[in-house]
Amino acid sequence: MLLLAERHFLLVEKSSLSLYSYEGRLLCSPRWQGMQPETFNPACVSISPDTIAVRDQTDEKLVHLFELGTARSLVDAPPIRHGGGVVEIALNQAGSPGERQLVLVDKNRDMYLTNIRGSATLKRLCKLGSMIQSLCWNNDTNMLAAVQDTNLIVWYYPTVLYVDKRLVKKTVSHRDASEFGKNPVVVSFDGNHLGVRRVDGSLVTSSVSPYPSVLHGYAASSRWDDALRLCRFIKDSTLWACLAAMSTHAKDLTTAEEAYAAIDETDKVAYIQHIKANPLRTVQLAEMALLGGNIQDAESILLQNGLVFRSIFTNLHLHNWNRALELAIKHKTHVDTVLFFRKKYLETFDKPETNLQFLQFKNKVELDAEKIAHKIEMEYQKELQNG
Repeated sequence: MLLLAERHFLLVEKSSLSLYSYEGRLLCSPRWQGMQPETFNPACVSISPDTIAVRDQTDEKLVHLFELGTARSLVDAPPIRHGGGVVEIALNQAGSPGERQLVLVDKNRDMYLTNIRGSATLKRLCKLGSMIQSLCWNNDTNMLAAVQDTNLIVWYYPTVLYVDKRLVKKTVSHRDASEFGKNPVVVSFDGNHLGVRRVDGSLVTSSVSPYPSVLHGYAASSRWDDALRLCRFIKDSTLWACLAAMSTHAKDLTTAEEAYAAIDETDKVAYIQHIKANPLRTVQLAEMALLGGNIQDAESILLQNGLVFRSIFTNLHLHNWNRALELAIKHKTHVDTVLFFRKKYLETFDKPETNLQFLQFKNKVELDAEKIAHKIEMEYQKELQNG
């Protein structure tokens, strides 16, 4: 088997895998325990400009990852383990090594997306679609095409799963796939042109909107003014949704605010305005992580910058009571604040305290509303002084 990438190709022989540059120089020969190259097929192996992904032949739930130029597994990305048997894998071809993504299809024909590098939040497997028959990444941008049941679907910005899940359906293009006949296979996706192989072997070409790929180019080079001009000119809600996700991911608040306003996401606009009103950049970054639902990332940002009170308060707002108390005890600060807000919350709903972690502090800590309010005010002033 021979697999081609932009800068190299992978040769699969009876007993080995070899990666060569187009000058004919051997780059690496990946190996792992229980390796059986003679049983490989194109669905089990995928290569990108900087990564090789291979599904294990003995354990179908395991996907091995290798860094190009070496024969060792990626240090920051151990093998990916899925809950079910994996039947197909594909790495994206565009973007930097930090943006490398893998999609896998399991035996139930459900498709999942994960990032090869990044935080634990970005590395988690997120379901992108079901009933997937075939799929193909775009060669130039991070767009993904797939045949899903009787539809040809294009995800213009799959990373939206990690930014704002509510936008997933708004950043997808659906088309009837009946013109391709039974069991069509997407074999290529170059620019805005798709190549689909029909069951009789004939190749049918189809096209998608050229504007999302242009938008990807603007986002990659941080040309947000040009991206806004394009969306205003086209007046397409799908394009606006893509821009909202891209700008949120890039932490560009002004662009994200206008994009969310264009698709009538009023709550997101109000929240972005709340973020912009905060003068501290660290808090803004944490709030942007929260906007995408990445609670762990937000907490990490705050704790790394010494904003313990803010991380406790964030968990209180999210009603993560146990975590808020855990942080307060660990850092020996604001235990009374957590207990006070918990008490107010239960009184609002006329409920008794049943959480054992909070019951152990009952009558042991003084809850003075004025004192707590003063402490909170002092914390905000301290943040601004250190800001």
